Amino acid sequence: MAKAIMVQGTMSGAGKSLIVAALCRIFAQDGLRAAPFKSQNMALNSCITDDGLEMGRAQVMQAQAAGIRPEAAMNPILLKPTSDVGSQVIVEGKPLTTMSAKDYFAFKKSLVPQIMKAYRSLDERFDVIVIEGAGSPAEVNLKTDDIVNMGMAKMASAPVLLVGDIDRGGVFAQLIGTIDLLDEDERDLVKATVVNKFRGDVSILKPGLDIIEEKTGVPVAGVVPYVRVDIDDEDSLSDRLDVRTAGQTLDIAVVRLPHVSNFTDFIALDAIEGVGVRYVTRARELGEPDLVIVPGTKNTIDDLRWMRESGMEAAVVRRAGAGTPVLGICGGYQILGVEVRDPDGVEGGGTLRGLGLLPVVTEFSPEKRQVLSKGTILQVEGVLAGMSGATVEGYEIHMGSTVRTDTAPHGQGSAFVTLADAAGQEAPHEDGCCCNNVYGTYLHGLFDTQESAQALVSSLLAAKGLDAGALQALDMAAYREEQYDILADTVRESLDMDLVYRILEEGV
Repeated sequence: MAKAIMVQGTMSGAGKSLIVAALCRIFAQDGLRAAPFKSQNMALNSCITDDGLEMGRAQVMQAQAAGIRPEAAMNPILLKPTSDVGSQVIVEGKPLTTMSAKDYFAFKKSLVPQIMKAYRSLDERFDVIVIEGAGSPAEVNLKTDDIVNMGMAKMASAPVLLVGDIDRGGVFAQLIGTIDLLDEDERDLVKATVVNKFRGDVSILKPGLDIIEEKTGVPVAGVVPYVRVDIDDEDSLSDRLDVRTAGQTLDIAVVRLPHVSNFTDFIALDAIEGVGVRYVTRARELGEPDLVIVPGTKNTIDDLRWMRESGMEAAVVRRAGAGTPVLGICGGYQILGVEVRDPDGVEGGGTLRGLGLLPVVTEFSPEKRQVLSKGTILQVEGVLAGMSGATVEGYEIHMGSTVRTDTAPHGQGSAFVTLADAAGQEAPHEDGCCCNNVYGTYLHGLFDTQESAQALVSSLLAAKGLDAGALQALDMAAYREEQYDILADTVRESLDMDLVYRILEEGV
């Protein structure tokens, strides 16, 4: 059986995900088989496992930090918001249904068997399970039948490290207040606190740490500095989405859709020195970039309406008309087409005109395609012609299908890429569309191979009359490993790891 330790936070964005990743890395470095676990995650950043199941991207990142393959058991429940009050509910890696928040609150307790089945499957195979909570355990309106914070700690008999975010201010009130609002049996599970995201001289903080220990009755395990590592973020609170300026050799503008998902597709580009990836929410912010990207979305129809009403549609169409390459990925690919149809009410029903930049029509259906894919970019024209022949790999995750049509004003276009599922169970198929300087594909992770990222950058440089080899793409696998080591080294130096190991050994 595995030993368990749980990381909970005083609020969303306190840094739980990175602390879990760091602990997974540290335990793995110390020779233990470690695995992450989060019973319920709410995020639009998701990924597909080797066996075609969907899970939260944060747990994928944590598994990579632990040096193991991600599996859906590490995140048995994933909620993907479709509106402000409803989410698609994914259980054991497969879509179950779409529910309102109220209905899910009443339903969630019935998912405990699936949660514990997933947890036990890890418990049998690993030495340590590092569990992540969600939000705050002191959200008193949500504590009934809790399955992700103290409720999960009790089910797993896991001691808790409580993390507070000093960067936002009020960390003393966060930690002391959170513990004070817990029930007595819940307080007994908290074995230490962690002050996260500190900037400055720790000695100045020391009197405050003494007060935390005095008021809470548990030790402060350490003060973790604000560390900048280039690791996959949770979507809604990512600093990446706040980047507004370019100031680089290449300027890539990503439309920040209201329901943007899987923006991790662009981390490989942002990591290249000389490439600036910025997110635009207003038409006037678009400017004259070297590439416009319309990213994935959990609600294509609503985000298409937003583009139209906000003026972003007109701005993107103008850029395309001026010769700027425009790329759509997944939901963004659907938006660039002629029409989006929803006969079964997957996204509320109806038909909506697309931007008309690609000669394709999308029709939603209840079935969801979830598969790891790899392939080759076909012979394409326009600014991105230099990407022709580049190898790609990633995953497909979408509902419905998109087909080319000859009724569009720009002609029929051609396929963008040929893909095969990584498991070799399907025949290769053509995916996406390209027409003039507009391109679209369902493949997430399009730039994760060094070859495809380099091909894109070289194409954009050549279009500006610059040396196509002036900027160099990174080996992302090696780059991520380096980032995980930086994170682990920082946290190891900042925490009392003897205390952490003692908490792990003694349990609850």
